[in-house]
Amino acid sequence: MRIASFNINGVKARLPRLIEWLEETRPAVACLQEIKSQDEGFPAEEFEKIGYRAIWHGQKGFNGVAILADGQDPAEVVKGLPGDPDDEQARFIECDVKGVRIVNLYLPNGNPQPGPKFDYKLAWMERLRVRLRELLARELPTVVVGDFNVIPEDRDVWSVAAMASDALMQPQSRNAYARILADGWTDAIATLNPRGGVWTFWDYQAGAWQRDHGFRIDHLLLSPEAADRLVAAGVDKEYRGRERASDHAPVWVEIGD
Repeated sequence: MRIASFNINGVKARLPRLIEWLEETRPAVACLQEIKSQDEGFPAEEFEKIGYRAIWHGQKGFNGVAILADGQDPAEVVKGLPGDPDDEQARFIECDVKGVRIVNLYLPNGNPQPGPKFDYKLAWMERLRVRLRELLARELPTVVVGDFNVIPEDRDVWSVAAMASDALMQPQSRNAYARILADGWTDAIATLNPRGGVWTFWDYQAGAWQRDHGFRIDHLLLSPEAADRLVAAGVDKEYRGRERASDHAPVWVEIGD
């Protein structure tokens, strides 16, 4: 069962590339971030044409997440990260597919830091940890994917100096991510690539793609029940180099029956 994650950076702007990727790689589940679409404008019918059914949590012009399942309806469980009734940002959606709990998230960027956006990022991560600990306690196979906007370690960035002041690499961001992992989650790509050097994002600026100046912020976390079934994980890097591509590449994990 292949579960993939793709920060699409605008589902309508990238729709041809997205359909192309889905048809060429055919993940059982595809989780999208930054769809940048209101609920009523989400192009669900385009995915239905190629056999995918969708649930989504949209927001006008910003954020937004969606989950697509091949040949079946994702059973929605939660829409919006619990813990703050005043938080209206569309960054979290959860569902069940084929007996696996799927969590799809778009974690706040946090820049500029310090400041209220960084404070929001850290508070969001604490709420996320609470929710993920609840899921661990249920002892079900669970896969948490998405754009975490955290560079976990120095091995996950092309240049530590270039990103030193960025919210993605601050000690508070890294520590919050490490605390989540310490609760019992397995970072699939880090586990299979212990030396690092795997990027999932390349900025549009300064020739970052051409120079391979990237970093890893799109993560795939597995509960113990899912980690026991880990088969493979990787990055569909070539899709970043196609015309009108997202600045992220898709990432994926495969788990066995």
